[in-house]
Amino acid sequence: MTKHSSFRFVMYLASVLALSGMLFAQGTSTKILVVNGKTAGVGVRQINGRLYVDLETLAQLTNGVFTVEPRRVVLTIPPSDAGAVATDDSAQNSQRLSRDFSSAAISALAATREWRVAVRAMILYGLAVSDTWVQAYHSQTLEALRQAGVAASTEADKNAFQLLSSEADMMTAWANQVDAARQELNGAKTVDPNALQNDTQLAKIQHCSQFLNSMVLSGFYNDDPICH
Repeated sequence: MTKHSSFRFVMYLASVLALSGMLFAQGTSTKILVVNGKTAGVGVRQINGRLYVDLETLAQLTNGVFTVEPRRVVLTIPPSDAGAVATDDSAQNSQRLSRDFSSAAISALAATREWRVAVRAMILYGLAVSDTWVQAYHSQTLEALRQAGVAASTEADKNAFQLLSSEADMMTAWANQVDAARQELNGAKTVDPNALQNDTQLAKIQHCSQFLNSMVLSGFYNDDPICH
């Protein structure tokens, strides 16, 4: 290659790189994120006309919590009136759940819910499953519950953890009952869809789960006899 050709090639390459830089600069920009009057600094990036928000920043601004699971990211934002519950009253403030515990509690509730849904599906569709399959959901729930226990740092956290543990115990008892019926080939309890509608123990677990979800989202400890 001659010197003249080499020079032309270098100039051409420089032009391409400069043009690419200009296009990237035009296609990417950053913006300040403001949520309900709160400013988070540079929290939004615009790329090719689309806006992308940093998830952690969004969770902080909305008093939400998010968890990263193997197949999904769960962001939970409290209802808009949840903050109205908080007052200067020291008794109420003492019932506030910590952020770390709330995040761990949501994961524990999700694990218990997945376990319950799996057992319900086994009954509803008459699935033949192995003991290993059942134990996997049990172990997942226990591990999530253990992490919630570690995260419990306040008195309110510890009281809420007791309710989570109670729900897990009820779930364990119900799952063991279903498994025992399956071992006995009791089709009325393990393959009959109507069995779910008449199962008072399952109904109690579901109601407790709904209460616990609502409690954690509110950010404050509360109690309900349904979870005992």
